Amino acid sequence: MNLALTWRLLKGGGRRGMLGTWLTLAAVAVATGLLLFAVAANFAFHDRGERGAWRNPVPVESGGVAVEATRRDFVRDQAITVVDLATLGGEAPAPPSGLPRFPRPGEVWLSPALSELAAELPPEQLAARFPRPAGVLGDEALVYPGELVAVVGRAPDDPAMKPGSAEDAMFGLAPGRVASLAGTPSRDATSYQALAVVAGVLMVVPLLVFGGAAARLTVARRDQRLAALRLIGATPGQVVGMTVAEALIVALAGAVTGTVAYVLAAPLLARIEMQGGPWFTADVFPPLWVFAAVLVAVPLLVGLSAVVGLRRVVVSPLGVAKRETPPGLRAVRVVALLVVLIGFPLLSRKADVVVIGTALAVAFLCVNLVGPWVVSLIGRITARAARGPARLLAGRRLVDDPRAAWRTVSGVALTGFVAGFVGLLSPALDQAPAGPHELRVEASAGQVEQVVTQARERLKEAGLTATVKPEDSVVIATVGGAADDATVDRARTALAGLVPGRTPTSFRDDMRSAEQLFSDVQVGTIVVLAVSFLVAVTSSGITAMSSVLDRRQTYGLLRLAGTPLELLDRARRAETLIPLTVMGGGAILVGAFCALPFVLGSMSPVGVVTLGGCVVVGFAGVIGAGALSRPLLRAVTEDPAPRPD
Repeated sequence: MNLALTWRLLKGGGRRGMLGTWLTLAAVAVATGLLLFAVAANFAFHDRGERGAWRNPVPVESGGVAVEATRRDFVRDQAITVVDLATLGGEAPAPPSGLPRFPRPGEVWLSPALSELAAELPPEQLAARFPRPAGVLGDEALVYPGELVAVVGRAPDDPAMKPGSAEDAMFGLAPGRVASLAGTPSRDATSYQALAVVAGVLMVVPLLVFGGAAARLTVARRDQRLAALRLIGATPGQVVGMTVAEALIVALAGAVTGTVAYVLAAPLLARIEMQGGPWFTADVFPPLWVFAAVLVAVPLLVGLSAVVGLRRVVVSPLGVAKRETPPGLRAVRVVALLVVLIGFPLLSRKADVVVIGTALAVAFLCVNLVGPWVVSLIGRITARAARGPARLLAGRRLVDDPRAAWRTVSGVALTGFVAGFVGLLSPALDQAPAGPHELRVEASAGQVEQVVTQARERLKEAGLTATVKPEDSVVIATVGGAADDATVDRARTALAGLVPGRTPTSFRDDMRSAEQLFSDVQVGTIVVLAVSFLVAVTSSGITAMSSVLDRRQTYGLLRLAGTPLELLDRARRAETLIPLTVMGGGAILVGAFCALPFVLGSMSPVGVVTLGGCVVVGFAGVIGAGALSRPLLRAVTEDPAPRPD
């Protein structure tokens, strides 16, 4: 019976009543779609790490079935991952996924993108480095589509496969015996997974807050209706049952809509480049159990949030019907935030990612917890200092319902926390100095002069003008003239194999790993902020319209009493912008404070621009969202006989 009555009340709320329902559905849909994105990112980085694990095998002290080494080569300012493999007698071990068989000595297997590039460029620029291509690697062996990878088969006694040579941490792993090609994710992959967890927390917590707040949209209209039912004899159980049923119906429809939207957007999301390239579309699809969990968890969260807000309806329905102001919020909320801020400096860069993620989540929740109390305080100060009716109306409204006012600005305020945190974690990166193109090859002390002579001969045979000189155990070849990318690639090809197992590299090559990391941090920052701002602006727009619907009787009566529409609109803007200024700035400071233990150096101009841009976009988004609800305000105030549902 409760379900049938709930459905009748839901459909019988009129056009504006259904508008409130559609607003809730839209809020849940946005929260669900972005929640799936935030969760899927963690699975995507995990899958990447697993696909590249075969390049990072676990070494063994003795025995083993193969020798493996990893190094980096470069072409057209792009990195090539070169994996050297040699079998240690007997039967060849199982190859990694994407390679049909273990490569024989002299064979080369190229990734699809590298094979196409080798065919496109002149042989002396790339193909001559890999003279015996035997086939093309499958996608299962690649970290991302378009990755440049070469697998080179070698004999176990090849000088390039000599175990015990120094590990080159910048460009790969030294040759080592392995029991199998089943390895573990590399240090880089593990680091990216840890960063993905932190980014996930920065996105998921605001989404959960937004999803919970969705249940409180048009709360005044629903509370009035449920209070009336209580006063005419409905039991507390019936009121709770109807609320849960209504919330679950709307939330489930929104969750399904959000899931469908995410599935449709997945191919576009896969184009976001990280770690050097985009994603396989399958990467951005989490396991099916994640979709099922989200479809269950989101409606339950919305339903639980709706039930939590029913205390006054159940305990004091007459107070709700009479629109009495609820009791004030307690300052104990501030104590929780202060405790978290005192504990945050105790963290360090070496802290476990789970600890850091948990601490960030708690800080987020504490900012959200203290928000309504601060808004109530702002309202009292605004009302006392008001010099006009607009400020007075705004201040009284903030005091009357600080939770509703906080819901309007909470999205942008929590985004300020994200901006403060990630903005401070954007350190400056030293740029590679401009100068002549120098390629360096490391050689043993007794081979330096021989390598210098051979380098000169090879470069001369390639028709290149270059100066070659030794510097300790490094041979440096300076390519003269207007050395463009093609000329440098010809020099790389000429010097390939000069020292077995070593690749000619430049100072620019040395900087690429750091540049890639910082570039990915910037991309990650943009993605996190984009998600946060999408939540913030959506939250502001939906809650602004919901607030108009909640107070349409009050607005209508004020308009009938002669209050100008412009005055009501100014009061509404002040009610939003005043707490936004205080809480947005405060959230930025709290986020920056939480980032202090993890700062790696001086703050870059990118961080300053990020913070400034967030402030501008945040205010513009809230003002724009408020402007979109102005036609609705005009419509509800033109009703000559305003009445509640």
